[in-house]
Amino acid sequence: MQLKLPRPRWEWFVPAFYWGCTYALRGALWLVTRWEVRGREHVPLEGGLIVVSNHLNNADPPIVGAGVAKRRIRWMAKIELFRYPFGVIPRLWGAFPVRRFEADLGAMLNAERILRHGGVLGMFPEGTRSRTGYLGKPHPGTALIALRTGVPVLPCAVTGTERFRNPLVVLRRPRFTVTIGEPIRVEAVKRPTEEQVSALTERIFEAIKALLPPEYVAPYTGSGGGAPQEHDGPDHPRE
Repeated sequence: MQLKLPRPRWEWFVPAFYWGCTYALRGALWLVTRWEVRGREHVPLEGGLIVVSNHLNNADPPIVGAGVAKRRIRWMAKIELFRYPFGVIPRLWGAFPVRRFEADLGAMLNAERILRHGGVLGMFPEGTRSRTGYLGKPHPGTALIALRTGVPVLPCAVTGTERFRNPLVVLRRPRFTVTIGEPIRVEAVKRPTEEQVSALTERIFEAIKALLPPEYVAPYTGSGGGAPQEHDGPDHPRE
C-alpha cells in the first residue's frame, strides 16, 4: 500500500520567506539609503499586538517590518494586491486581503484570530497611501479590532519613503526614518460603542502624529476632518 504524503501548503513557507526578505531588505537599506530606526526598545516581545503607521509608499509595510524586526507582522493589505500572478508574493509574505472602506467581516475575523493567537497585525489607519505626504484622516477599523481583542497598539511613523516613487532616488542615498513609539494599552470591550471606537481612533492618530516631524502634519479637525488635499505635501530640503 502506497502512503499518500500531504500536499505542501504555501503557508508553511511564510515564516522563512518573511524573515529572509526582511533581513535582505535591512542589508539593502544600509547599503543604498541613510536609514535610521528609533524606539525599537518599545516593541513588546510577546503577545498580540497591532502595529500602526502613517502610509507614504507601497514600500512602507516591508520597511516598517524591517524597522520593528523583533516580531513578524501580518499586514492587512488591499485585495487588489492579491491578484495572480503577482499576488503570490504578498501571500508568501504573510499578508491577507481586505476590502477597503467597507465592512469586510472575513478580514476582521482573520485579524482577530491572529491577535488572539499572540500574533502581530499590521495596519494603516488611513486606509490608503497619502497623496500629499501629510498624515490623513484615520478610519475606525483599527480601533474596533483593538477594542474587541484588548491587545496593545504600537504606533510607528515613517518619513522619507515618499521619495521612493522615483526609483532613481537611490542614487542619492535618500534619508528616511522609522520611529516606534510606546504601546497604547487597550482594555477589551465585548461590544465597543461608537464613542469608544472614536476615542481610541483619535488616540491612535495623536500617537502617530506625535512621532512625525511638523512638516508631515497638516491641520486636522478631528474625526470628521483630515489633511487638506490642496497642499503639495512636505518639502524635504534635508538630503
